[in-house]
Amino acid sequence: MTFLAPERLALLVAVVALAVAYVIVQVRGRRRYAVRFTNLALLGSVAPASPGWRRHLPAALLLASLLAMVAALAHPARAELVPRERATIIMAIDVSISMDATDVRPSRLASAKEAAISFAELLPEEINLGLVAFAGSARVLVPPTTDRPMVTAAIDRLELSESTAIGDAVLASLDAIESVPDAIDGQPVPAHILLLSDGETQVGTPNDVAAQAASEAGVPVTTIAFGTPEGVISYQGQSVPVAVNQADLRALADATGGSAFEAATTEQLETVYRDIGSSIGFVTEQREIGGWFTGVAFALAMLAGVGSLVWFSRLP
Repeated sequence: MTFLAPERLALLVAVVALAVAYVIVQVRGRRRYAVRFTNLALLGSVAPASPGWRRHLPAALLLASLLAMVAALAHPARAELVPRERATIIMAIDVSISMDATDVRPSRLASAKEAAISFAELLPEEINLGLVAFAGSARVLVPPTTDRPMVTAAIDRLELSESTAIGDAVLASLDAIESVPDAIDGQPVPAHILLLSDGETQVGTPNDVAAQAASEAGVPVTTIAFGTPEGVISYQGQSVPVAVNQADLRALADATGGSAFEAATTEQLETVYRDIGSSIGFVTEQREIGGWFTGVAFALAMLAGVGSLVWFSRLP
């Protein structure tokens, strides 16, 4: 934590002086009281019970409140990581028939949808998020936007289709990224692609061609594989094996500087977010937290007042 107006901390001297004055007054008061009643036996019979530590508590709370007020006046701030300007992530989700397999409960596609929505909720609101759906072809369903409800609603509406074109999905994601204007400083948009699939390209652009295009654009592709080697679907009355192809997805990630994951637990989604965050980049900004100190000062002052009224029937 730091202070944006540290010179105002000089007011702490006044608070310390007040505390010292309180101690001096208390010591002198006790001495005068002791001199007035030299007969200790008589003092014990006529003096009321001492409130002990309670008589100092309201003053201590009031001094603590003043300390918190001074801290608030000095504009306390803490360093926070903020996404770089126009940072963009494109989620590309496989909606091919093989994603209907139930080897991942309730199904591969349902699990991918859940993971995609959870990931969207993890992202800071400043990051642009877009959505690409792909089967035999790839479509940009939602261009990069900060409107999270628009993205999650589109994810909920995803439906299955035939074939798989992972390479086309990567190219469509790159096109969506290019639609985002450059940053004010003229630098390219920091971007990343998150691809959720069971990994078997059947049509369209080969994975290695798409990987080369992403690498040249400086856009890593992180993949999450959904499925197991035992995956099976029922297609046109037949049982068709649809084993997950983790090797192809890992090769795509490795070729573009991304990472490959084999499931989508909460912990792994957080790891995915941290991995992607390192590629799109963050800047450190000082965010004021003076409101917290003001709230603490108010609470302490209220406690001092309540305590004094309850114990001594007066305000401190």
